Amino acid sequence: MHHSALFFFVLSETSECFLLTVMSYDRYLAICYPLHYVSIMSQVLCITFVVVAWLLSSFLTSFIIHGVCSLEFCGPNIIDQFFCDFYPVLKLSCSDTSMVQMESTLLCTAVIALPFLLIALSYIYIALTILKISSSSGRLKSFSTCSSHLTVVSIFYGTLLSMYVLPNEGQSQHEEQSQMISKILTLLYTVFTPFLNPFIYSLRNKDIKNALGYIMHTKKSLERQC
Repeated sequence: MHHSALFFFVLSETSECFLLTVMSYDRYLAICYPLHYVSIMSQVLCITFVVVAWLLSSFLTSFIIHGVCSLEFCGPNIIDQFFCDFYPVLKLSCSDTSMVQMESTLLCTAVIALPFLLIALSYIYIALTILKISSSSGRLKSFSTCSSHLTVVSIFYGTLLSMYVLPNEGQSQHEEQSQMISKILTLLYTVFTPFLNPFIYSLRNKDIKNALGYIMHTKKSLERQC
């Protein structure tokens, strides 16, 4: 059993949740307190947030992996998944997994539910602040500063909540279909979202916009020539 693979997988997802929460706080300060943003969000505070996010992620991940290591595995060692995911690993155990599942529920609350509520709360305040802006161009400019982060949060948490929070109804009747949906969802938040992150965050970069504009203009010119 490759517990190290499971550890790094859980660590990456846990740290992503905390880092997205920190980024939502950054957007909250930028929109709601623009005049105090530079003085509050200093380089020291940014480094502190990142270090705390990784340390907290490592602690919670070690806690849950310790529970998995205490289980006995005496049967098959192959899971029907693309990688070493948590719940498929539990299904391989021949011992009682109720305690580990309870610990995972607490972990999901601390890692998924609470950060998601904080992100939602920050965007409620952001939306209220944007609505108070009189000009439409000012509202559009303020919203554009949050669009990239909001897109990533929607994709990441949407698939994550579907996997670990929402109940899987009818799993016993449609086991094969449910397993395929589970595979697709895990690919979305483990491969698809990280793959899109550089593109999503780069779309607000002026150089990237100019390059895309130049490519589209060149393409149209070539089509006219043909």
